[in-house]
Amino acid sequence: MVTYTIMRTAEFNARELEILLERKRVCTFSELAEALGTESRMTVFRKLAELPYLTSYSHRGKYYTLRATCRFDTSGLWSHRGVWFSTYGTLLETSRRFVERASAGYSAQELDNALHVETRQTLLALLHRQVIERERIGGVFIYLALQPAERQRQVIARAKIAQVALGGVSEEVLAHEVKAGIILFFGLLDERQRRLFAGLEALKVGRGGDARVAALLGVDPHTVAKGRIELLGGDIDPTRVRKAGGGRVAAEKKRCNPSQDRGDPQRGGGGRSD
Repeated sequence: MVTYTIMRTAEFNARELEILLERKRVCTFSELAEALGTESRMTVFRKLAELPYLTSYSHRGKYYTLRATCRFDTSGLWSHRGVWFSTYGTLLETSRRFVERASAGYSAQELDNALHVETRQTLLALLHRQVIERERIGGVFIYLALQPAERQRQVIARAKIAQVALGGVSEEVLAHEVKAGIILFFGLLDERQRRLFAGLEALKVGRGGDARVAALLGVDPHTVAKGRIELLGGDIDPTRVRKAGGGRVAAEKKRCNPSQDRGDPQRGGGGRSD
């Protein structure tokens, strides 16, 4: 008689993972595997799939939590002990959603600050997949929505931001403290440097810049215009304030020898005559 031994497959309960995640709020994969008593990655993922869980978009997706545990802010983000989760899931999807709904798009640095992680490679991946667009505005790459109407709205908003940043000499925009700082700095410059600085600020402002800068700095608009023209012409020697040979010719001075002058009427000596 042949006897067969039937091996029963070990049973794992997703409830073990749920209990652990409810208690610790955030766990690593190894902690989940230990709770199940298995080293099989497939088993852990299979049981996780039975739960409404999220992986962190920070730390390369190393951490896990239950969606019900998260207390998302108005941006859809939640963090626990420096680990960040998103209602949108992965960093790739979160970055895409943020770019799409941004009023003026995002630069890589701005998105880094918003998501608290480095996003440059993620943005390039989204760009490569052609799910977002990118334009250089004000010398910086800005990532924008793919949909044309939304992208155009973002570009217009970003252009306004750039205009304010470059045309910051407007009295309506600048705080009094900033204006005072500009005027103080202006007072430390020599005459030619003042003219060039005023011309540069007028170029930033654009149309009507000469008059606006002149009013701010207390100079003649023609002085501002002259500085602007010099900058545009490129006829500037950065190593000199005056042209070579300019200024008053130095007068040669002769040293007076007291021993020789004494007693000489022609040199104004007052010596005795014998």
